[in-house]
Amino acid sequence: MEHSKIALPIGITLDRFIKNIDNLQPNTIGELSQLLRDIALASKVVNREMNKAGLVDIIGNYGNQNSTGEEQQKLDILANIRFTRALSKGKEACGVISEETEDFIDFNNKGSYVVAIDPLDGSSNIDVNVSVGSIFSIYKRITPNGTPLTKKDFLQKGINQVAAGYILYGTSTMLVLTLGDGVCGFTYESTLGEYVLSHKDIEIPDTGSIYSINDGLNNFIMNKTVIEYINDCRKQKLTARYIGSLVADFHRNLLKGGIYLYPETIQSPEGKLRLLFECNALAFIVEQAGGKATNGKNRIMEVEPLDFHQKSSLYIGSSQMVDQIA
Repeated sequence: MEHSKIALPIGITLDRFIKNIDNLQPNTIGELSQLLRDIALASKVVNREMNKAGLVDIIGNYGNQNSTGEEQQKLDILANIRFTRALSKGKEACGVISEETEDFIDFNNKGSYVVAIDPLDGSSNIDVNVSVGSIFSIYKRITPNGTPLTKKDFLQKGINQVAAGYILYGTSTMLVLTLGDGVCGFTYESTLGEYVLSHKDIEIPDTGSIYSINDGLNNFIMNKTVIEYINDCRKQKLTARYIGSLVADFHRNLLKGGIYLYPETIQSPEGKLRLLFECNALAFIVEQAGGKATNGKNRIMEVEPLDFHQKSSLYIGSSQMVDQIA
């Protein structure tokens, strides 16, 4: 028997993949690659903690509300601590803004990058063992290195993102990443403790048969175009798939083709999703995969953020399907 059949190759690890980034982008001087390693490390810790859910007291409400009035889950707090701590100790990010905090945290004045993160999206689904995720965006700071960070370092348009990604904690744990040159997916191999390249050059189909929307919103949608679009989807007998966990819904449509919709409603006239923590990162990813993302009027990546916790409607997925909304 050939040796190659006895010892099959493991594949390219995230760490090796990141090292190649430095070769392509020498001006990063290792900062960006180390920053991505810090995020990957934090995600492994969060993955470990979530695997304990139900065995230890880490599920359920924490008892507080976040800055947008939503009930915080214990795992929201835990994930926020893990990511913030990893980024702080890594010293490559000079600051972070999280969905779970009111304001940004200034780590140091020397780093070149800032991070916007939703540490654990869909955490209320953990109680019933449904897939959840973490979402992150990386930007170059605007203020000079060596000076204190300001709001403008974080309130940047999505087109300024250097990198973005998400971690899906599901049947397997995956890290999906873009650096502005396509999209790759890495699956976590727990026995090795490594993310391994499993999905190279992800491309979303131009159209699909899946539409993802909370059906309970139907009587409260303010955008008539969306109502007509949903009715048309039903007439075409497209498949409705909605988990209620943004990363999981987005990931399925990214691979299979489809559209995710969260429109303006009577309860949330500006939309419900966070521009900085959710919309921008996923918009960057879907565009790099050949898809589109809009708020119904403008390209998500070109929306000017005015507030850390600014909300937005979101229509994202296969380009031909999104075009019918915009």
